[in-house]
Amino acid sequence: MDAPVLTRHHLRRLRDLYRSAGWPCHDMLEVELLAAGLVERVVPAQGLETLRVTDAGIRQLAQTFAVNKAARSPHEALVEQVALAMARAGRLAWRGLMLRAPVPVALQGTSPVPTTASDSVPMAVPMSALEPVPEGALRVSAALQPETGEGGARALPIAGLFEDAAVAGRMPAAPPAQAWCMACPDVFSIRHSSVEAYLEPVVHEIKVSRADLLGDIKKPAKRAAYLGLASACWYVLGQDARGRPIGGPDDVPPECGVMLAVDGQLSVAREAPRRAMERLPFHVWMALAKAGPAWREDEPSQAGF
Repeated sequence: MDAPVLTRHHLRRLRDLYRSAGWPCHDMLEVELLAAGLVERVVPAQGLETLRVTDAGIRQLAQTFAVNKAARSPHEALVEQVALAMARAGRLAWRGLMLRAPVPVALQGTSPVPTTASDSVPMAVPMSALEPVPEGALRVSAALQPETGEGGARALPIAGLFEDAAVAGRMPAAPPAQAWCMACPDVFSIRHSSVEAYLEPVVHEIKVSRADLLGDIKKPAKRAAYLGLASACWYVLGQDARGRPIGGPDDVPPECGVMLAVDGQLSVAREAPRRAMERLPFHVWMALAKAGPAWREDEPSQAGF
């Protein structure tokens, strides 16, 4: 019989068995690992069967770790280093999140809500369009009923829909000049606290190329989104091929802090201004719950606690 082809699921189970006491799950993954000689059954005098990783399994784990380490790009390696540093500092860190954030329309270069049907559609969704209107707060006047003519129904100004409510003081006459955008921070972390006001969410943006850094600085909407999600935002600057830092504090706007990654060590070049955040939005909590905190696969499982 041919040896089973090992997949990432086999390797993950093999790593979990090596980390744990070896309690079996009695599924087909373990059957194939046993058949490949990577694990073996151990039956002590008490009769409770466990699984132990063999020497061949240890060699397989070492080979897998070496391949994964070589495959990581400089950006991925620095992202992992920052996330691990946050975890060691007692924080919960996430990588690769996609979060909604309110950003001023002026920074996005988009137009506000169109006034007629012939106007162009904005690139971003207005915040007011996503927020429910309280019952009874909106009263459509008779003047807003569709008018028919040669061309059929005529499109009416959208601003007129809020006319009565604005007069009553129940909602603003015009939608706020903000729109939703998607923010993808490299590392997002919070303090390990049961008090929501003490979480201190922080965003770390990782850069390992000077061209990428200079291009990112020209995106004020991106920084505004990060600052809208966190109490502080940091730029972590790596090194170029010659071992020189790709930038410094003078290259980063003052509303963000700067860290330098030199010879595998993180150092603070400029502190990030901090602001208080009473609570995280509910949609951020949902994204954190679905993603789960990040940890390094070659670290002990206890490092996540």
